[in-house]
Amino acid sequence: MSYRIRYTADARADLLRLYAFLLERDAPAARRALETLRKAAEMLESFPYTCRKVEPDNAYLRELVVSFGEAGYVALFEIEDERTVNILAVRHQREDDYH
Repeated sequence: MSYRIRYTADARADLLRLYAFLLERDAPAARRALETLRKAAEMLESFPYTCRKVEPDNAYLRELVVSFGEAGYVALFEIEDERTVNILAVRHQREDDYH
């Protein structure tokens, strides 16, 4: 089964915010981070249920952990139906929570 990956407006804004933050410090790393996040999201096309649940009673709300450097990122997503995964938010692992 193949899922279609969609990004919400909030998730797109998160990606832009994270990119801009890293771009100020290290432009090549900023580009690598976006590519790493894109490749990780591709995994959701086939295996969204392998990611950890956010809430024990909700099988559809999950988090994708993406390693990058010494830390990484976490993408909050929801399995909408048997064909669609919506990425709701993205944050750096050192941030307190999703924005």
